[in-house]
Amino acid sequence: MTLMGAMRASPPSTIGGASIGLPSAVSEHRTTTRGVPLQLLGISKSFGSVQALRPMTQTIEGGEMLALLGPSGCGKTTTLRIIAGFETPDHGSVVIGTHDVTELPPNKRGLGMVFQSYSLFPHMTVGENVAFGLKMRGVSAAERTTRVREMLALVRLTQHEDRQIHQLSGGQQQRIALARALVTNPSTLLLDEPLGALDKNLRERMQFELREIQHRLGITSILVTHDQEEALTMSNRVAVMSDGQVVQVGRPTDVYERPRNRFVAEFLGTANIVAGTVTAQAAERCWRVALAGEPGASALVQSDTPLAPGNTILLAVRPERIEIGPVVAGTMQALIQDVVFRGSYFAYELCVPGQDAPFFAYSQNRKDIPADRRVGLGWQPDNAIVLEDAP
Repeated sequence: MTLMGAMRASPPSTIGGASIGLPSAVSEHRTTTRGVPLQLLGISKSFGSVQALRPMTQTIEGGEMLALLGPSGCGKTTTLRIIAGFETPDHGSVVIGTHDVTELPPNKRGLGMVFQSYSLFPHMTVGENVAFGLKMRGVSAAERTTRVREMLALVRLTQHEDRQIHQLSGGQQQRIALARALVTNPSTLLLDEPLGALDKNLRERMQFELREIQHRLGITSILVTHDQEEALTMSNRVAVMSDGQVVQVGRPTDVYERPRNRFVAEFLGTANIVAGTVTAQAAERCWRVALAGEPGASALVQSDTPLAPGNTILLAVRPERIEIGPVVAGTMQALIQDVVFRGSYFAYELCVPGQDAPFFAYSQNRKDIPADRRVGLGWQPDNAIVLEDAP
């Protein structure tokens, strides 16, 4: 849905499906948290025989940013469109603050939206773009000028008010799109792949800028992205989606360090997956596991859930948690297939006996280990994650 498409579906008093808020000065809420909670209560959506979104219940706290992360077709865009009012759920409701907005059109929900394409008006200046929604609302020229300049100061583009859109860089256009969404004083900000059109270096810088602005305003925000780094960098919580449902939600560190299943482990970064059989309890919350594929190889695993000897389990270990050392009897062994220098670390591709997929290890040791060298692999017990999947 482009901005122009959203406008065709909404009355002329809206911009991108976002209503114009109260005409209080932007500066009044710049230093206070004013975000309102947003609740999704059992929402679901089907298109014909395809269930795009299975029943979902989530609460986004006032002032936080929740990232909806997942591959194409996982249901994240459908969720955003239901929140925005572009789609009506088959079941369930959307509550913003204390108001059920499920049946309200987009222009009555008090939302701001930023799209991947930005959808700025090429025939208008920067200032005119930012002021558009205010003008449609009938806000006076003097008030429009004040609020536009406050927004341009917020995104650090004060000197660009009279420039044409084609004179701006991609990052500057993105910030103008953000200013246009925020000038309407929305209760909630929806970000639909907002950095997807930028190159890698600019995208990384804009992640921090967007996060800083969102924190400063304290506005409740929902970010839709398929970029794992973007979700981890910008959000307070990440909801990983697959097949129309949320499979895990939590703080970025928790979801990355403690993925619930193989899908989350492998989608949210690189993960080495290995099966094993519990042989004995070694200490409190610590068990010894015989590793599949290599007779005699074992490792210690920490788990908050008790493990029973004889149980087969599936483990995930992040590459940066793998320790490379000399070959030692009773530990996992590997043959180095390839070595890649990535600036701050070396990335090793490893062939482990009995494992179909290659293993990966990242090391910050400035002296690399050459290919075709046989090495031993290990990890600390709390760095091996016991997954819910059956081996």
